Amino acid sequence: MSLQQTFGELRARLSERVIGQEQLVDRLLIALLADGHLLVEGAPGLAKTTAVKALAEHIEGDFHRIQFTPDLLPSDVTGSEIYRAGTGLFEFQPGPIFHNLVLADEINRAPAKVQSALLEAMAERQISVGQQTFDLPDLFMVMATQNPIEQEGTYPLPEAQLDRFLMHVVIDYPSACAERKILHLARNDYCQGIPRVDFGITSDQVMTARQEVAGIFMAESVENYLLALVLATRDASKIDPGLGRWIAFGASPRGTIALDRCARARAWLDGRDYVTPEDVRTMAYDTLRHRILLTFEAEAEGMTPDQLLARLLELVPVSA
Repeated sequence: MSLQQTFGELRARLSERVIGQEQLVDRLLIALLADGHLLVEGAPGLAKTTAVKALAEHIEGDFHRIQFTPDLLPSDVTGSEIYRAGTGLFEFQPGPIFHNLVLADEINRAPAKVQSALLEAMAERQISVGQQTFDLPDLFMVMATQNPIEQEGTYPLPEAQLDRFLMHVVIDYPSACAERKILHLARNDYCQGIPRVDFGITSDQVMTARQEVAGIFMAESVENYLLALVLATRDASKIDPGLGRWIAFGASPRGTIALDRCARARAWLDGRDYVTPEDVRTMAYDTLRHRILLTFEAEAEGMTPDQLLARLLELVPVSA
């Protein structure tokens, strides 16, 4: 079985446990293959925690969930130095960030200092305590969640910190058919227990898959289309004079890199060895929506980043 087939089997197994959220399952696997982190936004009870736990069960590695609260301290995430009376020395006690898969639940409920500590670890892949630096595992992925409904007492992530996430995925309620399947699955799990996992992927397989994803072929025309799309978020007036007044800041070069990696990962996950314009179009929303800052005028008119991206996808020619 090839690695692409192995990950295809993983996708199928996850979809059996996370019903009605195919997009979330795909984005989790794409983030894993693209070596990035995921911010998921959705109402409570939409299987955000279930999805990352199911992924952790199928991957050789450890998983930890951090519940973010207003009284959380940076050391509660990164770890702290503890004094050992027997030796008379301070010893570093690693925090929950030193795991392979980390779920940062309701990240916007913790103050800025805690958010910064987590995002620094995500960007640098290391923790500095005093004069020592501790590397995080090679296989390291954070999935952060935030609830869009209840905003009282929350600390919204600044745009510069949002930029650290590879993707910002917005999920919605499942369909009526999927809801029925969820109900039946919950009944079976309650009566018979959650079935044991008999299929897994090693960390070496993940690293090899990442190398294959990086080597996926992208034609120059597709690369030109990708660049034109990102550049349009910075100066949309070149393709439509009316759009320029809606954008305060466009996507950074980090957005270009994210779109490139995610388009390649999607192509590989679908069993192809080349990237198509459709891969770029599909991944544009999740990789760019949190990297576009709208003007006050656009917000006053009810414009959203997704609406802007939909307009840009209509206007930017595929043959750019």
